[in-house]
Amino acid sequence: MTFAPERVSYSQLLDVFWQLHEPTSFDDQGPYERGSQYRSAIFCHDADQAALATASRAEVQRLYAKPIRTEILAATTFWPAEEYHQQYIAKGGDHHCHVFTRTVSLPGV
Repeated sequence: MTFAPERVSYSQLLDVFWQLHEPTSFDDQGPYERGSQYRSAIFCHDADQAALATASRAEVQRLYAKPIRTEILAATTFWPAEEYHQQYIAKGGDHHCHVFTRTVSLPGV
C-alpha cells in the first residue's frame, strides 16, 4: 500500500488505521501474532504528522476503557515484511477482524 496525500489526507488515513486494528493490545494483533514485531505503531515523517497522530490517538482513546498501546514514532528505515507475510491473506493465511465494523469509504478512492 502506498500513501497518496493528493488523494487521501493524513487525517483520513489515521481514521482508517484506527478502524482496522485493536489498539489496546500489547505486542499482538490476533490469536497467532505475538511479539514486538506485531506491536501497534504509527510512523510519522514530520512534526505535523506526529501532532495529527497524537491528537487522533487521544480522540480514539475516549472509545476504549483500556489504554491505547499504539506507539507514535518517527519514521526511519522501512523494512518490508518477510516474504511469507507478503499478501498473506491472498495466499490463504488465517485472517480475522478485530474491530472493523463498517465499510471504509474515502472520497475519490
